[in-house]
Amino acid sequence: MRLAIKFVSKSNFLFTHYSLPTIPSSRPRFPRSLASISNNFTFSGKKKSSLWVQRVSYKTETQLSDLMESGKEIQELNRNLYPAVEPYSTGFLKVSDIHTIYWEQSGNPNGHPVVFLHGGPGGGTSPSNRTFFDPEFYRIILFDQRGAGKSTPHACLEENTTWDLIDDIEKLREHLEISEWQVFGGSWGSTLALAYSQSHPDKVTGLVLRGIFLLRKKEIDWFYEGGAAAIYPDAWEPFRDLIPENERESFVTAYHKRLNSNDLETQCAAARAWTKWEMMTAHLLPNDDNIKRGDDDNFSLGRYDVCCPMMSAWDLHKAFPEADFKVVSDAGHSANEPGIAAELVAANEKLKNLLKN
Repeated sequence: MRLAIKFVSKSNFLFTHYSLPTIPSSRPRFPRSLASISNNFTFSGKKKSSLWVQRVSYKTETQLSDLMESGKEIQELNRNLYPAVEPYSTGFLKVSDIHTIYWEQSGNPNGHPVVFLHGGPGGGTSPSNRTFFDPEFYRIILFDQRGAGKSTPHACLEENTTWDLIDDIEKLREHLEISEWQVFGGSWGSTLALAYSQSHPDKVTGLVLRGIFLLRKKEIDWFYEGGAAAIYPDAWEPFRDLIPENERESFVTAYHKRLNSNDLETQCAAARAWTKWEMMTAHLLPNDDNIKRGDDDNFSLGRYDVCCPMMSAWDLHKAFPEADFKVVSDAGHSANEPGIAAELVAANEKLKNLLKN
């Protein structure tokens, strides 16, 4: 078992954990939707009982445990985003008869590999995603999941399941000849990261997660069936009003039908309404630039984001009772919120420092 730091941030919520759970080596029997993912975790129940670090020479486990318990950092952690960097290699990987995914690498070609799992599903990556990582230490791998970003065909839902995406992560790791890597995921990306780490625990050196999303019915109902409308009634009404009253018993079903319509305008109208609802609720303070992206039909058809209620992070924390929590008081859901971004950078810095020392 390798050392893995888990930094889990749900909007204004952060916790750290210092060892991987006991994970079955075979593919877990999750529903294909991962609807009950939290009930399928098997955790060791021991606190730092089998902790060791490959290629890191701490003298004893006790000394490492004492260092962690004390809360002392190896050095003061950077919390500022790193300067923008350009990829040193890019490419496309054909992962099925239908799908081809875009990938890129930036940072240090000989550095510690980290793979970024974007949200959505369908959100795609952006250049700013590279700035969470020290480019001198990390070999930064970004890729667009099936149907998202630069991957083709765009917005295609055929052969596009959770397990297809997890298989793609493994195909990309093998294609890039990486033996093991750190996994970074937020929102929907946290769902994939958790499922991937259970499917391939020997390939994961650490996890950095934010905006925990477990894809349970109560989370879907909260955000898409009217729960969050109590907080954002003005944003909810346009999302609601696109659907006739006789179909409002399930907004997810009604939007699914329209997003898969053969009529392009019907598709685009549903995608615009869906995306604007998400964009208007993703930040603590409204972000006009992001809200305007809802008017971009190409972007809207590729984005199915979910703003994650704190109960998801709390339930995961209860499954990891030894985790430490930290509150980010001035943030909403987005990784680009200043408080969340600062903690994500610090999470990567702590893992980096432990590996280096």
